[in-house]
Formats: sequence, C-alpha cells, structure tokens
Amino acid sequence: MAPSETELMLKGYGLTTAELTYRMPDYAHVLNTFVWQDYDLAPDHPRLFSFIEFWQEEIEGALHHVRFAHRKMVSAGEWRNVVGEFYIN
Repeated sequence: MAPSETELMLKGYGLTTAELTYRMPDYAHVLNTFVWQDYDLAPDHPRLFSFIEFWQEEIEGALHHVRFAHRKMVSAGEWRNVVGEFYIN
C-alpha cells in the first residue's frame, strides 16, 4: 500500500510542481506546456528527474525547458499530536 500524503510529509517529502515546456512533435515551432505535481525529496528530486527521464525516452515531444518549485509542507517541529478536542456550542 502506498504511503499517505501525511506520512510522506512527515518523512521530509514536499510538494514539487514542475512546468515542462516542450515542442509539439508535428509542429517543431510550436511550444506547449505540461504541469506535473508529486511529493518529492529536495534537493535531489528523484521523482521529478525520473519523470523527466521517462519523458525523454517515451514521449515524442522534445523538452524545451523545465521550471519547478518545491515546498516542504510540514516539518518535524510543526507536527503535534492532538489528543482531545473541546466543543463549544
């Protein structure tokens, strides 16, 4: 079973968003964009680079450039285990 998003964030993963600009296969002068998003580990970004390698091997559209951003959503100091709740009417 794949780990949940919360489990990934607690292990140090953050949300990586990449915008891939590529050339259309039949129209070499036309650029198109594709947005990819996944939880990944900075600074090495193994999932992002794996996806880029997949693109270069399997997709006909040649990459023009890739722009990406990474945001670590939760760090160890920001996580608290809540053991109770108070309800106010």
